[in-house]
Amino acid sequence: MGQLRTSPPPPQAAELERWVLDTPEELRDVRASLRDALNRHGLVQGEDLDEVPHMVLLVATELSSNALRHGRPPTIVTLLCTDDRFLLDVADHDVSSVPELTDISPTDSGGRGLFLAQSISLDVGWYATETTKHIWASFPRKG
Repeated sequence: MGQLRTSPPPPQAAELERWVLDTPEELRDVRASLRDALNRHGLVQGEDLDEVPHMVLLVATELSSNALRHGRPPTIVTLLCTDDRFLLDVADHDVSSVPELTDISPTDSGGRGLFLAQSISLDVGWYATETTKHIWASFPRKG
């Protein structure tokens, strides 16, 4: 269907917390820690933000699962922020592959992570360094 837009996250984003995963079993602990981090770093619970933690956790799970399944370990999940956004960055060490939005059918068991990220986040992009490939998604931080 196509490639994901190539774009680094906003340069003013400050790193809040980082997790390193080597196995899918570690994902549960990362989700719990990520939820705590969102609350610690100023996500004000309001009418417009009720779903933000859930959306961030859902996208983190999908992108991390993809990285663990298709990338090269370790997978690095980083939570960053700007004044008005949370940024979720998921990196792996397979710089030879490009994230692609593939056609999926309702009966496919996977392949929805990038579509999900695009549909529920404010923005999604990807970039590579010499050693890592990053996929990021942004979410509202303030109402």
